Amino acid sequence: MREVIFLRQNQAKWQQYENTPARTPDELANRFIELTDDLSYARTFYPDSSTTAYLNTLTGKLHQALYKNKSLEQGRFVHFWRRELPLLVARHHGTLAIALLFFTLCTALGALSAALDDSFVRVVLGDEYVNQTLANIERGDPMAVYKGGNESVMFLYITLNNIKVSLLAFASGLLPGLGTGTILFRNGMMLGSFQYFFYQKGVLLPSLLTIWIHGTLEISAIVLAGGAGLVMSRGILFPGTYARRESFRRAARDGMRLVLGLVPIFILAGFLEGFVTRHTEMPLAASLLIIGSSAGFIIWYFILYPRRLRQRQAAAFPVF
Repeated sequence: MREVIFLRQNQAKWQQYENTPARTPDELANRFIELTDDLSYARTFYPDSSTTAYLNTLTGKLHQALYKNKSLEQGRFVHFWRRELPLLVARHHGTLAIALLFFTLCTALGALSAALDDSFVRVVLGDEYVNQTLANIERGDPMAVYKGGNESVMFLYITLNNIKVSLLAFASGLLPGLGTGTILFRNGMMLGSFQYFFYQKGVLLPSLLTIWIHGTLEISAIVLAGGAGLVMSRGILFPGTYARRESFRRAARDGMRLVLGLVPIFILAGFLEGFVTRHTEMPLAASLLIIGSSAGFIIWYFILYPRRLRQRQAAAFPVF
């Protein structure tokens, strides 16, 4: 990007930061993060220019202001969850929506494949799981598979496995579109064939009320992790006005922060699967409450709240 274009895109924002004091510690931290990004870019492509010198001075002023504000440093963890992550999600809503759409199509394809070919479920889920579940259905306890094993061991194993899958879904974004797409495709096909299998056996409702106790958070987080991989792929394939290397660096950083933000969700999903899902006899109201609360959280924190936060940010810093 030529320096004059870089200036035209960002000058109004820098002047706003210089002339208008931040109203809150969170706002100050956001300004500092954006300025350090701009300064890093300027140092790379215009190392000896007046623009770089100006940004270095302005960033230094904000750095001093940050360290004077002790409450901000003490609340750094809260700041990440309250502002940084939601704003990051809002910035990449379009890419995350593509991941969700693709995963949904793969789930539908998995269900259709299971409907057209009785052997497909065995190919995807394995003979051992299918045979065990069929035996459980005959005994009148279709979800008994979740009752076996030690709760703590299951919790740790499931949580670590889900985190591994999410990191793999993100890292596969290095193979632009193909790696992450393959992981979303495989998981979507498994989910679709899995649910159709229970529908075919006449126990769809019990399966939904049991599996989605943990699956609401788990599946949502896997899709979001896949979206993080697509963010990195997009940075490689579509650098825009940035050099491809700089575009990749920014996209990889954003994707990694998204994945790290999902870790608590995987921990909670693992806890639910290890300690709660096994209670297949729980009242209908309890199952619906857990599933509804999980879905409500995902919709609010990853869709509604980021949009509202970004609208407030746009109102606070209008582009002239």
